[in-house]
Amino acid sequence: MAQRTQLSQRLHGQLGDLITELSAGDRLPSEPKLSKILGVSRATLREAMRTFETQGMIQRRQGVGTFVVHPSGVMDAGLEVLESIETLAERIGLPVRMGTFEMERRLASTQEKEILKEDQVLHVSRVIEAEDRPVAYLEDTLPGGLMTDDELLISFSGSVLDLLLKRGNPPLATSDTEMQAVASETHIARALRIQRGDVVLCLRATLYSDEGNVVDYSESFFLPGYFRFRVVRRVDAVNARGVQKPGGNQTKSYEFLEVDNA
Repeated sequence: MAQRTQLSQRLHGQLGDLITELSAGDRLPSEPKLSKILGVSRATLREAMRTFETQGMIQRRQGVGTFVVHPSGVMDAGLEVLESIETLAERIGLPVRMGTFEMERRLASTQEKEILKEDQVLHVSRVIEAEDRPVAYLEDTLPGGLMTDDELLISFSGSVLDLLLKRGNPPLATSDTEMQAVASETHIARALRIQRGDVVLCLRATLYSDEGNVVDYSESFFLPGYFRFRVVRRVDAVNARGVQKPGGNQTKSYEFLEVDNA
């Protein structure tokens, strides 16, 4: 076990050094050649490359080869403020665009009906791309009567949040958000061009109007390497013994650049 761990660490180190030395857009040697250079089997190499692909550092193109991708910017956000990917990207000067987009009006599932208190829902899914590759897959489920198809087809650029804010109706208040790393299901992996089971960051959010009604339930899946989320937490000025201590804020930063697929 220890020997296998050492081999894996050595391989990841060598492969990481190779990727770092190359420029964005450079093609890696073919899989047979690279496995020979690194002295490992193709199966072992393929598993290691999946890790770097999930981190957004390389991109495999079917029938063409594997290319180096160096994100030119990381979208940094504090979870205390709800912002769209477009807003985060604009802040760092990273061009993003909406890729594949689908919308569907249908009956609410049991979970959706419980959350939205509606029988009919509008489901919107899309891929957000940066630097010619998918970086996020977003799904929003809204009450069926909240907006028309024309509003989405004409005014929608990828962010339901931005569209609702632009409308101003209903006024938005808060978002209850849960964050966790999840293994990508088939449709998510296909959208992000990664392997099924690769780890991605998922934010599940319930958006409320100022009247307390749920106006959107969303699941957002982010490719590691392009996003950093921070949480600012206040330090309790009084410890367990009741002794006053200097207070302040602590910032916890979660940068999803190194993801273990084990």
